[in-house]
Formats: sequence, C-alpha cells, structure tokens
Amino acid sequence: MRVREMLSSHPQAAGVVNDALAQCIEACFDCAQVCMSCADACLAEDRSSELARCIRLDLDCADACATTGSVLSRRTAATSALMVQMLEACADFCRLCADECERHAGHHEHCRLCAETCRQCERACHQAANASGLTGP
Repeated sequence: MRVREMLSSHPQAAGVVNDALAQCIEACFDCAQVCMSCADACLAEDRSSELARCIRLDLDCADACATTGSVLSRRTAATSALMVQMLEACADFCRLCADECERHAGHHEHCRLCAETCRQCERACHQAANASGLTGP
C-alpha cells in the first residue's frame, strides 16, 4: 500500500509521517478485508448457524476497521482526541472478533487467520493511540 507516501505528500505533513499511524491504517484495511472474507467463509461452512456470533463479529469488525482506516487517512482538520477514541473502539472490536474466531480456529483455518489479523490490528491501534500522546499510561 502507498499509505506512507500519501501521508507524507499531504501539504500539512511537510514530508513527515507518523509510522505508527501509517502501520495502523494498513492494519485496519487488511483486517477489514480478512474479517469480511472470514464472514463469507463461515457462511459457506456446514452448520453455519453455529457460527452466527462469529459472522456478526466479523462483519462488525470489518466495518469498524474500514471506517477507522478511512478516518485516519484524512489529515485535514483532524481532531486527535476523536481519532484516539476511534482507535480504542476499533481495538475493542478487533479483540472481541479475535476472541470469537479463536474459539473456532481449531476447526476453521479462516477463523485462525482472522483471529491473527485482528490481534495485529488491535496492537496497531493501541500503538497509534499511544503515539498520539493523548492516551494515559
């Protein structure tokens, strides 16, 4: 992805890129795609009704990650405190989705991959929030 290039090309960035932010944007969009694919794979499984909670969390997490990635990509007149709240909410969605997918990871490879990706995005969100300087210890 060209996240770093785009962020550094922004007139207000003066070529400086917050690496934690760039990594988080990439992680958010990656997680959104993986969660959407996992939900679809869950629907294709035999007895998919047993995966209803997993599917719901996959879809919710995909939406949260896509929205967070989009908002973080917009730098003009950004409100840092609101961005941190979005990062924290996204991390919470990722944690819940990963927890649920881990329950099914032994039987479904797509759930194992999704849980792994959600954990990576959760960490990236926390790192970006901490790098903003607006969060507590």
